[in-house]
Amino acid sequence: MRLFRGIFQKVDQLLTGRRAIDDELFDELEEILVQADISIHTAVKTVDELRQVTRQEKLRETSEVREKLEQILIRILETDVNPKLQQSDTPPTVYLVVGVNGVGKTTTIAKLAHRYRKQGKKVLLAAADTFRAAAIDQLEIWANRVGVDIVKHQPGADPSAVLFDAMQAGLARQVDYIIADTAGRLHTKVNLMEELKKMSRVVERAIGKNPEETLLVLDATTGQNAIIQAKEFLSAVNVTGIVLAKLDGTSKGGIVITIKDELGVPIKLIGTGEHLDDLEDFDAGEFVRALVEGPSQE
Repeated sequence: MRLFRGIFQKVDQLLTGRRAIDDELFDELEEILVQADISIHTAVKTVDELRQVTRQEKLRETSEVREKLEQILIRILETDVNPKLQQSDTPPTVYLVVGVNGVGKTTTIAKLAHRYRKQGKKVLLAAADTFRAAAIDQLEIWANRVGVDIVKHQPGADPSAVLFDAMQAGLARQVDYIIADTAGRLHTKVNLMEELKKMSRVVERAIGKNPEETLLVLDATTGQNAIIQAKEFLSAVNVTGIVLAKLDGTSKGGIVITIKDELGVPIKLIGTGEHLDDLEDFDAGEFVRALVEGPSQE
């Protein structure tokens, strides 16, 4: 995971060499974590625990402190819930994808469709973001590029009607996956949230089960604003997993820790670039090592 060439190299520099393990070191570490988009609450909690463990175990080497830091961060990121995307025993597997406009939602859908297409699976996209004409056009362009089918209506149509038709088409065509783009207006709009609730009910009515996943796409570069967006969606929709888009060398990365610590929702996928293959399953251990130890030189 060749990420985070910026701020988290400071962690590596701070915890390397024969530096004294004292209060100044912990204060500097806390400051670095905050600068890296970890919330103050999470940063203070993390460093306080690290300080306590260091004293209890009488750690003398900064390498040992770094190892303990990694263990604490991995524990925050690990979850009792399966971090992999849920699959249906009887196709189609249905994913609803939510998120405000501009976070990388449509591109994430294309990457996910591309992943399953490469595996030989049959994928159908549902263009249920009908309030923005460009969203329908954009998704259709991606569908053609990836080589998958799409169900769409005219701009302004009822999103739930699009979704219902997609469910029916998916059953008729015996597809393996239905991935639905949903309305992405500002998260403060109450009617948007009501529409998202309705769409979950439509899936259950159409095919007799709830969606396997409702995935919330967040933009890693927006920092704490992503937390605000996520809380709004979580108040209205049963979000089962988070996709963190734009998590490449331009992002600070620490927002991942805060999202999991404050929201408790598992991060399931990360977008690491602009290409179709730049979508990875989230691995807590690999991610934390990239943060704390710096990027691989391979």
